[in-house]
Amino acid sequence: MKKFAKYPTHIAFIMDGNRRWAKRRGLTKYVGHEKGAERLVDIIKILSEIPEIKYASFFAFSTENWNREKKEVDAIFKLVTYMFENHEKEFKDINIKFVCMGDIKRFPTEMQEIIIKAVEESKNNTGLTVNLALNYGGRADIVNAVNKLIKNGAQSVTEEDISKNLYSYPAPDIDLLIRTSGEQRVSNFMLYQLAYSEFYFPKIHWPSFNKRQLNKALKIYSKRNRRFGGN
Repeated sequence: MKKFAKYPTHIAFIMDGNRRWAKRRGLTKYVGHEKGAERLVDIIKILSEIPEIKYASFFAFSTENWNREKKEVDAIFKLVTYMFENHEKEFKDINIKFVCMGDIKRFPTEMQEIIIKAVEESKNNTGLTVNLALNYGGRADIVNAVNKLIKNGAQSVTEEDISKNLYSYPAPDIDLLIRTSGEQRVSNFMLYQLAYSEFYFPKIHWPSFNKRQLNKALKIYSKRNRRFGGN
């Protein structure tokens, strides 16, 4: 990887464009999602080699994705399961810590067990922390945090209280959000954590997002002047 003067501590990805990538090539949606899952594994490996980047969040399945046809949803579930089962040793070797963001109780039992196992077995790892958003919505994340505080007897709530009860805690706020495929919206992803993030919207679809594209994004980020509301 190229070296830059400044890196994001927390980088996040809305992995958009799997279906469009496949359609342009005359392939099925499943193949698009399959290639997208392969790209996710590749990017995790690359990021694990950049010590300045401590956290990486990926939007894998949103609360709105249940509206897709069942065949496609089931295919995505199979790919998530496959990723954890077939890359377990690789992730362990590079010291990845997995965190699941979202309510997974709606998923098939076997899939829940595989996700829980991956999180539990990696909880003491000290390398890159990967926040995988599954059945996740940014608004639901905030509501869930507030409800936890109420349940624990909170009479008033501070910003710090909410931050500490989000799915992504203890990850800091997102420094750089990358959404592939050229769409310029955040689609209910980590809304609270995006307050002062830098955004980058490459037109390339997620299955084609590679090390060169990541380098380009990091180069652009390194030149951004982040003022956090100041001068």
